[in-house]
Amino acid sequence: MQPFYQTLFFLFCFLGINTEVFCNSSPNIPFQNERLAAWIAEVENLCSPDRVHICDGSQEEYDSLCEEMVKLKSFIRLNDSLRPDCFLSRSSCDDVARLEDRTFICSFHKKDAGPTNNWRDPVEMRSHLKNLFKGCMRGRTMYVIPFSMGPIGSPIAQIGVEITDSPYVVCSMRIMTRMGKEVLTELLNKDFVPCLHSVGAPLSGECLDTAWPCNRENKYIVHFPETKEIWSFGSGYGGNALLAKKCFALRIASRMGREEGWLAEHMLILGIENPAGEKKYFAAAFPSACGKTNLAMLKSSLPGWKITLVGDDIAWMKIKEDGKLYAINPEAGMFGVAPGTSSTTNPHAMETIQKDTIFTNVGLTKEGDVWWEGMTKEAPGGCLNWMGECFEHCPNEKIAHPNARFATPIKNCPCVDEAFEDPEGVLISAILFGGRRQSVIPLVTESFSWQHGTFFGTTVSSEATAAANGPIGILRHDPFAMLPFCGYNMGDYFSHWLSFEKRTDPSHLPKIFYVNWFQKGEDGKFLWPGFGENGRVLKWIFERLDGKAKAKKTPIGFVPTLESMDLTGLPLDHDALHQLLKVDQKAWLQEVEELKRYFKIFDHTFPKKLSQELFELENRLHADLSEEVSPP
Repeated sequence: MQPFYQTLFFLFCFLGINTEVFCNSSPNIPFQNERLAAWIAEVENLCSPDRVHICDGSQEEYDSLCEEMVKLKSFIRLNDSLRPDCFLSRSSCDDVARLEDRTFICSFHKKDAGPTNNWRDPVEMRSHLKNLFKGCMRGRTMYVIPFSMGPIGSPIAQIGVEITDSPYVVCSMRIMTRMGKEVLTELLNKDFVPCLHSVGAPLSGECLDTAWPCNRENKYIVHFPETKEIWSFGSGYGGNALLAKKCFALRIASRMGREEGWLAEHMLILGIENPAGEKKYFAAAFPSACGKTNLAMLKSSLPGWKITLVGDDIAWMKIKEDGKLYAINPEAGMFGVAPGTSSTTNPHAMETIQKDTIFTNVGLTKEGDVWWEGMTKEAPGGCLNWMGECFEHCPNEKIAHPNARFATPIKNCPCVDEAFEDPEGVLISAILFGGRRQSVIPLVTESFSWQHGTFFGTTVSSEATAAANGPIGILRHDPFAMLPFCGYNMGDYFSHWLSFEKRTDPSHLPKIFYVNWFQKGEDGKFLWPGFGENGRVLKWIFERLDGKAKAKKTPIGFVPTLESMDLTGLPLDHDALHQLLKVDQKAWLQEVEELKRYFKIFDHTFPKKLSQELFELENRLHADLSEEVSPP
């Protein structure tokens, strides 16, 4: 049977369609998504797998693949009495993180990729990739994964199909997306984003499999924005291989959003409910190591205030018929950083990962449980590090890799929001930006307008920490926390944000705020306690939206008055709060000069309206405007 008809045969069997005509190899088989069938056959011909498996997303399929990986030593089953249905995977030492230098935006024109993306000519790149993919799945199974980004049938959702030769990817995608037979049925009348992935390690008769196959010499994560395609080769890790994550959900989706008038953002979505039962939803964008996951699952220290989780990483937002902005979380799971996660920093996350979780590159205790730095004060005796070596024999090494991860279903989170699966999404009342800054940026600032808030987004930055590459304290700009994830020119992306004032009544748009939990005093200690106390900042924002909280107008925006913050039960002295809310005119003028320098990289694509915002900020700082205002 020819590969094209063999593929159709698999699809027909999968969908329960009569395959009698198939046995005659008829060239006129009535299949409703011909593009999908043709693409699967094309990839099969290119990659030469031994077999093709179309994933149905069932529990039986997941369990079977997990058992297969246990036999191959790709998975270690954890102690079922401690962590039921959980597994540990160890990657190779050269495949441990997202590969930004090997990530490409192959738009037709280089200018459309912009100055912050790696660009290659799409024709040349496609030719190069086809040579790499030729025969790359020999000896392996080719898995076809139909998945929905967002609740199936949601007007904000999109559909993708990932082809991979990695069972690790299949199992992780089942956690991270709505995946399987129901999606393939939905695809009968819809288009999809094709996502092609291979670990780049074909098997021959004399070649033995490894626990973590990858290609050490060649790694590529490539996006073709105009044709909405993703090709990934050589890496089996995280966002390099789970192509629904950053590749589709942000790089391709951001381009789709610009073309269709919506937003695909690197943002958490949380619900916040006051003691009276009134609820609002916030979206928030933070660069890495700025407490994004912790905020998404915050356990507020304030009595009666409840935080619920819609999403910890990505938000897709569209204006609906009422002119307001609604958001869904396109993901079904969390792919969180393990080190630093504990019952103190994120108790809800610790409960979520108690079951049904895939851990990658964490430590293994002698009891068959997982461990990482920050989980408890001391490492348990006899613990193996992420490479499977006894910790006592290499005490200078970390037990868990700094980028060790857990993939876990959001539905298992004890604070999951009731609207998590709502296909209509949730109404966004506020958008928060934030970064890790030891000084200059106040605890919380409200923008003057949507345009001013968009300017906030362009200024997002963090100071490098010991966990990041580069000298500690060096400022790293990350506009909208989207620098590695925007699928087109970021100057045009800024303009897309500004365009929303014309797409609806500006009064319908969310208010925009900037937060910074990381200011330090002269003693080098954090001024703000963070974690559960961040609920106090969310409360001020909530009440500000209701016109109840007071603020002071400053050159940079509205900041809380000293008495408007709820500090009940918090041992924070007056001087610390004053410092947290201070606007240092001299420091901010230096900040303006730094922004002028940075914005030059966008050249003529940087919007004039945002240049005007920077000019007006500088003028206000020189004028040193400051006055008490009543609630709006």
